[in-house]
Amino acid sequence: MFSLYPFSFVPQIKYRLWGGDKFSSVLKKEYVGEKRGESWEISTVPKLESEIATGPYKGKTLVEMIAAFPKELMGEAVIERFGNSFPLLIKFIDAKVPLSVQVHPNDALAKERHNSFGKNEMWYVLDAEPNAELLLGFKKVINQAAYQQLLKENRLEEVLHAEKVSAGDVVYIPAGRIHAIGGGVLLAEIQQSSDITYRVHDYNRVDAKTGKTRKLHNDLALDALDFSIQKKHKTNYSKDLNQVNTVLETPFFTTSFLPINGAMERNYQNHDCFHVLIGVKGTLSVYYAEKEYALPLGGCLLIPAAIQQLRIQGDGSCLEVYV
Repeated sequence: MFSLYPFSFVPQIKYRLWGGDKFSSVLKKEYVGEKRGESWEISTVPKLESEIATGPYKGKTLVEMIAAFPKELMGEAVIERFGNSFPLLIKFIDAKVPLSVQVHPNDALAKERHNSFGKNEMWYVLDAEPNAELLLGFKKVINQAAYQQLLKENRLEEVLHAEKVSAGDVVYIPAGRIHAIGGGVLLAEIQQSSDITYRVHDYNRVDAKTGKTRKLHNDLALDALDFSIQKKHKTNYSKDLNQVNTVLETPFFTTSFLPINGAMERNYQNHDCFHVLIGVKGTLSVYYAEKEYALPLGGCLLIPAAIQQLRIQGDGSCLEVYV
């Protein structure tokens, strides 16, 4: 039996009618086909389980590894809270044109309807074309009846808040908040392990692959929607060099920003959990047990809970995520 080590996984790069080519041109990922909109990096969603890309456990799925090494991989505290269910899903999203307007259920509603986690998520913008924007929540007070009328009249966008974004921006989207990614945005998505989306508006688009419009979920979405108004959407955070800069602390995950020039030691002895490192700028390497693991822009590494110390080296930035 081999010791655990930092795991990289085979990306699952998926066609989406709104997808572009930045996984290749910006993130330097290899794939075949056009309109690739999602790259699933770390997943235990059924039938979409991530597969280890390198090392002695190459070819094993994350689900298999958790079954074999639950506490060593996840951490005792995580096992106590989630059992053997990996609580996160990590993706990259490339929106050449806007995504549908959508909302996600919270834990209680997702459990009741789908026997699933809810979907609270955050976005870290990797690249944004001029004037690119996100749709985030409502910009004026409306009730359910007014909302449904706007849907019928195809005027929903009139009451949605549009936020201009650029590289480095962070946005947190709690379950219940209506949202959409606009065209020209490439981002990293950190979320609860859930594939539940209620699509409410899709611009009447026809998918060239199916010849049909995509299904909407307006009845399901109605009970999930939060109609409250938010005055601030972007998350402010420090960017001190060679420091752990906390970006978000939520009940579902904590994310920090690590800008590195040179080397940075990370000690996880006080964290009884796994960590995920996501390369968001430049080129970094992770060193553990005298071995090097690449962390380029668009790369992801899962650090098992049994690994208590490592070194990150290079010239770039990464996100560090844990629960």
